[in-house]
This record gives sequence, C-alpha cells and structure tokens, in this order.
Amino acid sequence: MKNSRSGGAPRHIAVIMDGNGRWAAARALPRTAGHGMGVRTVKQIVEACAQRGIEALTLFAFSSENWQRPREEVSVLMNKFLEALDQEIEGLHKNGLRVRFIGNLSQLSTALRERMEAAMRLTAGNKGMALVVAVAYGGRWDIANAARELARRCAAGEIGSDAIDEAALDAHLALAGLPDPDLLIRTGGEQRISNFLLWNLAYTELYFCDTLWPDFGPRELDAAIEHFSRRQRRFGLTPSQAGAR
Repeated sequence: MKNSRSGGAPRHIAVIMDGNGRWAAARALPRTAGHGMGVRTVKQIVEACAQRGIEALTLFAFSSENWQRPREEVSVLMNKFLEALDQEIEGLHKNGLRVRFIGNLSQLSTALRERMEAAMRLTAGNKGMALVVAVAYGGRWDIANAARELARRCAAGEIGSDAIDEAALDAHLALAGLPDPDLLIRTGGEQRISNFLLWNLAYTELYFCDTLWPDFGPRELDAAIEHFSRRQRRFGLTPSQAGAR
C-alpha cells in the first residue's frame, strides 16, 4: 500500500529509536539504564500518537545486526521486551490498539515468541492505532523473505512468474496491509536508515533530530509532525503537478 498524498498529520509514522546507550553514558550509567528509560519514552510516544489520530506507528526496537552487541546487553533487551509485554498489553488492548510484531521472530526465545503471539491474538480485532514493533528485523531480510515466498508459490504452481510485480512483493512484506510510512523519525543525531523498512521507505519523508531517545517526548513528536506538514510530497512529479493534486 502506498503513502498518503494528503497534507497535515501523517497516517503512519516509523521511528528509529536511537541514543539510549549515549544517554546512559553521558550520566555515567550502564547502557542498560538507557534502555530502561527508552521503554518509558516508548509508552509516552505510543500514547501521544494514539491521541493525535495516527493510524499506525512502527518502532524499530531491535535490528538483525543488534545480535552482535554484547551478550549482556542483548539479554537485558530481551528481558525488557518480556516485561513490557506482560505489563502493557492489557492496557494497549483496553485502549483499542492493534499490536503486531515483525522480523525474524524465529531467532527469539520460545517464551518471548509465545508472549508476542498471544499479544497479537488478543488485539487483532481492535480498531485503534496499529502498533508495529520490529524485532530481529532487517530490511534486506524482509525483501528476501518476500522474494522467497513468491518463488515458493511459483514452484508450487500457485502463481506464474508474470504475476510477480511490485504489488505482489509488497503484499508479502512484513508491513503488508498497512500504508507505507509517511514520516520516518530517527533520534540521536545519526542520519541513516540502518536497514529499516528499505522497501516501504521509498517515498517517506525523513526527519532526523539530535535528541536522544530517552529525552524524546510529545513536544519533539509534534515538532516532527509539524515539519512533515510543511513538506510537499511529489512522488516523482514536478512541484506544480504535485500542487495541483
């Protein structure tokens, strides 16, 4: 599904939540303390996006490359995922949010996968904002996984090779069924997309800020949305063509 052309607030926001470790280091705290504060920020931003009528929020929580981090840090992150699911899922369900996890979930522990699957089942029928959490996710993995599934369907005789086009690939990606992100926010000062949603970000507006994730709150979110509202989204058209639509 393509991005919205309409102005105003974005329908779908994606966030690379960067800076937890540096936030902790600046305070002479262990990196794990930064991740704890980052969880608090996640709760604030999820609530703020729902209040602002955002249709979907996708958070990059753990990349496929993050497995290379120190074992202790990875273990803490996985435990925080478990704790957050146990503590927050009922509240998210009560508020009508639909929770979805994307990524190579087979790499996660059985306990964490079971919690994730239970959360998705519990909230599947809700009509509120879609909260997508990318865990063990990589954009290249996502595209390769979609291509593999299309190849399998071809080999099984379910589809012909001439049926494989952009729409077919899009339908097999992790975000299938949701509009592409209109706005990508990356905190922490870095200006790259780090293998996140490579296909889906083709025409997304990019917003980079120096604020570290634990310090990113509703005011910073509003600044990003306001920046988005000033952008003219042309999708390959000239400025005059886009302005006439």
